[in-house]
Amino acid sequence: MQNLTCCFTGCRSLPQSTIERIMLRLNDEVDNLIRQGVTHFLSGGARGFDLIAAALIVSKKEMGNDLRLDFILPCRDQDALWSEREQKLYRGLLNEADGVTYLSDTYRPGCIKRRNRYLVDHANYCIYALLHDRSGTWQTVQYARRKGVRLIGVAE
Repeated sequence: MQNLTCCFTGCRSLPQSTIERIMLRLNDEVDNLIRQGVTHFLSGGARGFDLIAAALIVSKKEMGNDLRLDFILPCRDQDALWSEREQKLYRGLLNEADGVTYLSDTYRPGCIKRRNRYLVDHANYCIYALLHDRSGTWQTVQYARRKGVRLIGVAE
């Protein structure tokens, strides 16, 4: 069977009123993709949706699913300005990952966009939580659409 890959992209800040609905949809869509043979998942490691999706894949792996989770990170110091709680969650998930790829040693202009394009360029599917037009998530979804990646929205 062909190795099918799904990436995640979404807002860093999800309104409290929508998180539960988004998480339920995300879980259902991930289960659906697993049934279709998707075994490889890519997370950009950003706060919010990226980390929620990564945590879900870790939990699916712990339940016995034979899945691979890779983080594709824009830079090594991505979490430098995050709170201690966010850093702890982030680093814990990195430790659970099967692989981590850093696209740059330090933050520089364009590294986030480069990370987003890398995710799309290496995926067959993209699960996204889009809440704002003209955002980085919106740009990533548009890029995925142009590349022919199958898009699955979980915030509608």
